[in-house]
Amino acid sequence: MNTPRSSKGFTLVEIMIVVVIIGLLAAMAIPAFQKVRASSQDKAVSNNLRQLSGAADQFFLEAGVSAVASISLVGTNPTQYIKAVTPVAAETYAQTLMQGSAVTATGVAGARTITYSN
Repeated sequence: MNTPRSSKGFTLVEIMIVVVIIGLLAAMAIPAFQKVRASSQDKAVSNNLRQLSGAADQFFLEAGVSAVASISLVGTNPTQYIKAVTPVAAETYAQTLMQGSAVTATGVAGARTITYSN
């Protein structure tokens, strides 16, 4: 006796086509995601640099000096100007800020350098 075969389900070819389509969509989406991620990191680092620059300018006006260690600007002590500068992409900020100079973060995501000057 021959039993009839069920025609329910997917064939191997149909499944392979779906996998290829998903792979192509992922190949298009990943570079766009990485570009948006890098842009977001750059904006967050630029904001941190802007805050450091503003705090340094305020310090220069109040103390009458032309250089300040960034550690003097950041913290919870009432004499400090910024509560925290949180790294977003493993960047490092300048240890000393000079009046009239740009503020720089190096090693943003391991490769980029961002500079803020007002």
